[in-house]
Amino acid sequence: MAQEQITLYTAKVCPYAQRTEIALAEVGAPFKRYEIDLGNKPEWYAPKVNPASKVPTIAYGGPDVAPENPSPESTKLAESLILVEFIGDLYPSSNILPADPVLRAKARFFIEIVSTKFSPNFMKFASGNPEASHATLLTGVDAIQDILPDGAKYAVGDQYTIADIAFAPFWARLNLLVQKGVGAYKDEERKSFLKALENPKYAKFNGYVQRLLARQSFKSTFHEDVVQEVFTRRFGLAK
Repeated sequence: MAQEQITLYTAKVCPYAQRTEIALAEVGAPFKRYEIDLGNKPEWYAPKVNPASKVPTIAYGGPDVAPENPSPESTKLAESLILVEFIGDLYPSSNILPADPVLRAKARFFIEIVSTKFSPNFMKFASGNPEASHATLLTGVDAIQDILPDGAKYAVGDQYTIADIAFAPFWARLNLLVQKGVGAYKDEERKSFLKALENPKYAKFNGYVQRLLARQSFKSTFHEDVVQEVFTRRFGLAK
């Protein structure tokens, strides 16, 4: 059980930040949450918390101080996947970071597929990049479905792990955008993607993502109204 204080610098709209919030919710860790306005970051954030000026960042340990006055005595840690594993290490009984070396390797491989085959295409599609289409999105879905174990609830088995935490925020945002028609893509592409997912061959994938979005740690950290508002302002509606 972690004894040091945790302050999380995060942003409701950010899928990377939500990964860390899901992990903290899963393990039941007490922490202070500080919302960073990504369009108007505090002047103290880069010099005192994260030189890259990104979220998420955790200030770990040190004295119990206000988040806007971070102590130089706390350790500043960044990058969502590193933070998710760090939280798993702090709370090993949670099993979000599998103890079994094989399952841990499988979870990391799943995350690699998410990071290379799915996440980049999601942002390209939302922004109307001509390189991305509904077929491109389906390539990512296929890659994920291909490595989902048969008859299991989650990415590497029946235990919810870092693999599921890594994917859920990105799928949730794509799902929201295509359901609401938010994004700079053509509306026919949105309809084609949704229609394709109705194919019975995607039953395993659809069951998996339904379980991800139904999990309490996800629901309590996903701010649908904020995500929809920010993406609509940034990319507009499908045409």
